[in-house]
Amino acid sequence: MKRYIWILFLFLFPVLLFCQKKDLSEEIISIAEELTLEESNPEAVNMYLEQLHELSENPVNINSADESEISRLFFLSDFQVKALADYITTSGKIVSVFEIASIPGFDRQTVEMIIPFIELSQKDTFITDNFRLHSTFLTNIIIKPGEKDTSCLGPSYKLLSKYKLTAGRFTGGFTLEKDPGEYLTDFLSGYLSYTGKGFIRRVIAGDFSARFGQGMNINTGIHTGLSLTAPGYFAARNEIRPYTSTDENNFFRGAAAQFSLKKAGITLFISHNKIDATTSAIDDSAMLIAERFYETGLHNTASLMLKKDAVTETSYGINLTYNFRYVKAGLCWSESRLSLPLIPEKKDPENLYAFSGTRCTLFSGYYSSLINRLLLYGEFSLNDLHNYAMVQGAALKPSDRLTVNFLFRNYTPGYSSFHSNGPGSNSSNNNVQGILGNFIFEAARHLFISAGCDISHSPWLKYRTSFPSLARRTEIKLQYNPLENLTFNLSYNIRYALVNDDHGSGIAGIEEIKSRTLKGQVKYGFNERVSFLTRIDYKVADPSGSDGMLFLQDVVYNFTQVPVTLWFRYCIFNTDDWNSRLYTYENDLLNCFSIPALSGKGTRSYMMLKWEFGNRAELRLKYALTSLTTDKYTTEDKDEFKLQFRIWF
Repeated sequence: MKRYIWILFLFLFPVLLFCQKKDLSEEIISIAEELTLEESNPEAVNMYLEQLHELSENPVNINSADESEISRLFFLSDFQVKALADYITTSGKIVSVFEIASIPGFDRQTVEMIIPFIELSQKDTFITDNFRLHSTFLTNIIIKPGEKDTSCLGPSYKLLSKYKLTAGRFTGGFTLEKDPGEYLTDFLSGYLSYTGKGFIRRVIAGDFSARFGQGMNINTGIHTGLSLTAPGYFAARNEIRPYTSTDENNFFRGAAAQFSLKKAGITLFISHNKIDATTSAIDDSAMLIAERFYETGLHNTASLMLKKDAVTETSYGINLTYNFRYVKAGLCWSESRLSLPLIPEKKDPENLYAFSGTRCTLFSGYYSSLINRLLLYGEFSLNDLHNYAMVQGAALKPSDRLTVNFLFRNYTPGYSSFHSNGPGSNSSNNNVQGILGNFIFEAARHLFISAGCDISHSPWLKYRTSFPSLARRTEIKLQYNPLENLTFNLSYNIRYALVNDDHGSGIAGIEEIKSRTLKGQVKYGFNERVSFLTRIDYKVADPSGSDGMLFLQDVVYNFTQVPVTLWFRYCIFNTDDWNSRLYTYENDLLNCFSIPALSGKGTRSYMMLKWEFGNRAELRLKYALTSLTTDKYTTEDKDEFKLQFRIWF
């Protein structure tokens, strides 16, 4: 019955709006979907989208020519930030956003990616000395009525609350979260921050995240994954920022300060934080050890509660930077100490090079240099002066219509870091060598062709692979924008990897797995209120030969008489098994993300409503329903209800 209600609603509302008044670009959504496919930790995707929502709420004032303001576009490289600021200073204010495409280091596709997060109107810089208090409070509740687990300690709903207070250059806030099945709100995070313009650039007390260089030494912030057809990469960035996400382990708790003097910069930080881990006693029971870290943050059973805050981690470090005429260089040193020794199970050959001990020390040096139309960047990092990792990249723009990128990476099997996240195709920062190359070409007016290939080799064993292995990703993408409100996208993706063949008894053999995905999408907007989006995906997975398809139509409507926006999606999918599963981005509450893996045969639909109460409050409601066909006559429904209330005062 529910399915027929959704179908009736689809016919009654044959229109679609984009996900926000300022839409996330297709490049952003594509990167988010790709991160979800590669990431073992979904919180990394959540942090990425959370920062994008923050930018959408508080767009960057490009014409300020302030590098600190422009650098809030975290997906731009340092030299793109500098090139944009220098252009505005020397040539005057930008009148049209597409004027940015003529600046060295930019192209039209990059400009389209930043459009939702910038504005050209004249205004004061985003930080002022006005001490007038501004507060924002947000709370989310997520309920899944059909899912009940009697083994959990607490109720099944999920609760998230965030508060932020701003007074000129001072900000403060806290985050509370209760995961499904947990009895109480078991995660509390808070911070106080000061941001300046002179020698003192930023000071944070409480919880914070940090990122330096390419992120190979310290990066608890944005994921530096490699998208095959993105205009660029998340290049070097040196920043500390208040921690407002909900990953319960990968952040710092203590104090950090960032200083700047002419062309030099220095950042200091110290942290003392409790993290989750699986512990046990050694054979003679004389000492307690940590076997491995526990990263999900879920503590809804008695056994999982034993993992909570089992190990105390003390971290500290220093980062130095200097701007030469053509080169920006940096040095970073960090050290982490554990209250319990981390000793993985050495009987497993996969753990032969795994970290063991109580102290991890890292030294790294990085640079970036812009020479005419060539951008070079890289980083070299040492772990306890023994194991190393390196990244070297280059971006060349031989003409205004063509951009070519290359990136080489080598993480030795024994390289370890507790809080790094350097460039790579997954979240593991060791045991991989790889090279990636891509290009973005404006073949004709409004027609973009981009293609890329990433080849990686693991010299030692890894998860599901008991031998040195190879993986390859290839993608080609076409984008055509004949009108400002009409976009066609077509992409073809191939993934290849070697894994264990466990179908027989004895030693596992080698199995080649390969998937091919074709995706087509059309987006059309009638006006500022109404637009259409239609998407079709088809995927084939080998050697099983399973395939999957997906068809979706989105609907969102902006009412004129009342401040209400309505989103709607109806999606049909049919896949033979999990290997041919498909992912698709969904509009969601602020500070939440939804990119479900669709497997089996059924439908996925949702409806979301946003009601704005003047400039003081906002209410969002979302109801999602997944209907899976279990046999010829039976369907299994899984629904989800989300509620969000946000208030400003």
